[in-house]
Amino acid sequence: MKTGLLILLVLHGLIHLMGFTKAFGFAEMKQLTQYISRPAVILWLAACLLFIIAAYLLWRKADMWWVVAIAAVVISQVVIVMDWKDARFGTIANVIIVAGIIMGAGVVGFKNSFLSEARNGLLQTPYFKDGLLTEEDLASLPEPVKNYIRYTGCVGKPRVNRFKIIFHGALRNNDQSTWMPLTSVQYNFMQEPTRLFFLNAVMKKLPVAGFHCYKNRKAYMDIRLLSLFKVQFQKGPDMDQSETVTFFNDMCCMAPATLIDPRIEWLETDGLNVKAKFTNGHIAITATLYFNKTGELANFISNDRYSTDEGKKLPWSTPLHDYRLINNHRLPGYAETIYTYPDRNFIYGKFSIEEITYNFDAISKTV
Repeated sequence: MKTGLLILLVLHGLIHLMGFTKAFGFAEMKQLTQYISRPAVILWLAACLLFIIAAYLLWRKADMWWVVAIAAVVISQVVIVMDWKDARFGTIANVIIVAGIIMGAGVVGFKNSFLSEARNGLLQTPYFKDGLLTEEDLASLPEPVKNYIRYTGCVGKPRVNRFKIIFHGALRNNDQSTWMPLTSVQYNFMQEPTRLFFLNAVMKKLPVAGFHCYKNRKAYMDIRLLSLFKVQFQKGPDMDQSETVTFFNDMCCMAPATLIDPRIEWLETDGLNVKAKFTNGHIAITATLYFNKTGELANFISNDRYSTDEGKKLPWSTPLHDYRLINNHRLPGYAETIYTYPDRNFIYGKFSIEEITYNFDAISKTV
């Protein structure tokens, strides 16, 4: 869809060169039978340039592309009306472009709501004191957790107060539905537990965007077709608890240095398995962390997350694989998200980690 709009902007822009060419006599344009004055040709040329600039900005994912495109459409329609007999069919292209502009403005607005929340997150004061993570910080942790933090290479590196994750992967709604490819950007902040997850996906060849927001112990999920039309929206106590589980899962899997958090209560240790309780205000959840002999976190299982389809709690797990160096930390490169039903395990998400950044100082303009 984006590619089609790019091509249309460029071609429609170049067509406006016909008026410029005819007015200055550079070539004979039999398609244009009416006289075009030299002053009017400036409008033809301006429309051409603005359409091409809008295409370039769209290609570069610049938010303001649609503003330039609006100006181009207005000028284009003016010259079309002035030369209606010959140029009236250009109105069709302008109508299609206006539809693209409406969708583009929706995309920008939806995306900016995510980026605005992320910028607000940057205003949080540091939760952990400045400095490097030390063995002393690990003193009260269960032995498997200590070994995991050491294995991932967190000791001797700065304590983590916020982190950003870039994924690609796929989601599906049920066993019968097809996988929906996605890319996502996520920001987590520790002082006031905040998780901001934005995804771009394709469903039945149409673009879908989603925003999961968790802050102040409240959560909502907003999924939109073309970034305009809500196809799924959820909030409420069940969502608040589920996203608390997800936030703790992020800490365990993507930012092991944060496991020194005093909001975690380590309940019991059974060999390489450790049960933990994470409390955020009035919400408390539990999970069991399964480590292997290498020191890796192999799985995370919680019974406190609600299935969006069933509307009830189901065991939720995230098996982790492909540990590798990411930003100088040894972290899982691939994970799955699974709900366990009485009769089966349902894998609904597959995620490959592209990039993790700790203690970033700025929010990217692109998602």
